Amino acid sequence: MAVQRGSGSPISRPSSEGGTPGRPVRDPQPGVDYSQVLVDRADGPLKSMVGICGALLGYALIIPLVLQALLGIGWLVSGRPGSYAEYLRRGQTFETIWGLVSTHLALACLMVVVLLLARYLHRRSPAWVWSVQPGLRWRFLAVVMVVAVIVLNLTQILARGSGQPEFHVPHLWWAWLLAILLTSPLQAAAEEVFFRGYLMNCLGGLGANRWLAVVGSALIFALFHGTQNLWLFIDRFSFGLAAGALVLLTGGLEAGIAAHVVNNLFAFGYAVFLGGAAQARGVTEMTAADAMWDVGGFVGVAVAAWWIGGLMRLARRTPRPAQPGAPAGP
Repeated sequence: MAVQRGSGSPISRPSSEGGTPGRPVRDPQPGVDYSQVLVDRADGPLKSMVGICGALLGYALIIPLVLQALLGIGWLVSGRPGSYAEYLRRGQTFETIWGLVSTHLALACLMVVVLLLARYLHRRSPAWVWSVQPGLRWRFLAVVMVVAVIVLNLTQILARGSGQPEFHVPHLWWAWLLAILLTSPLQAAAEEVFFRGYLMNCLGGLGANRWLAVVGSALIFALFHGTQNLWLFIDRFSFGLAAGALVLLTGGLEAGIAAHVVNNLFAFGYAVFLGGAAQARGVTEMTAADAMWDVGGFVGVAVAAWWIGGLMRLARRTPRPAQPGAPAGP
């Protein structure tokens, strides 16, 4: 159902829904955009600083621990083939299906980190992590995902021009595609929740302008991808900017999640038939031309998602208290 901008029930008072005795969850201030749904300016910068440190610590500790545990289980279940160090290396470089699955599931734990910080540090219900409505707007997510499939694949076709890639059908190709289909969306959604959903809020809580928070979260997102040349960095930084802008322009994470999921599904899916998923995993360079085509695709999806959000009349700010005698919202 379409949501009227600015409509909804009063949310300025504390809410005990989903809370624990003595420490209820709180709703954000009414009429604020997404960059302020998880943090309260009244709390000052300290809580946001603690949140950033906690998020980065979770990223640095939980992901490697979960990855090591999952790969260790895989090594034992498969009968300890070779040394564990070699099994670990092959898994982390996506030379094995279980390595891809384990890495994606480990990254998916970022969602758990953010939800815990939102609930117990900022005292927010998990619903506010997704949008200002609050909650995940599934219809909008699905529509933007269809648009992203068309736009991102079209730009890749145009980028290749008359050149035709050489496809090869590898052993267990169906298992690779199934693993990508089931786990890549979790990884992509978790990164959006972590970088756009949480870090952007905390940067805003430190006093940064909301657009500076978009730039800051995009910069961290690009840097966290490791070794890369300038054009690959620009590609990832541009995606972060587009996804962050969409968060503010549409009031939630759905458009960024849709674009990220589609991008990763097709990047790894194509790679399976073009030399293996390890090829996509190990990319450290990109040409200027490829980067510009990618950025053009991101901008195309962003503009379309913004337009669709307007047509669907999505809320871009948290609901304001209903005025006495005013008709109820839809």
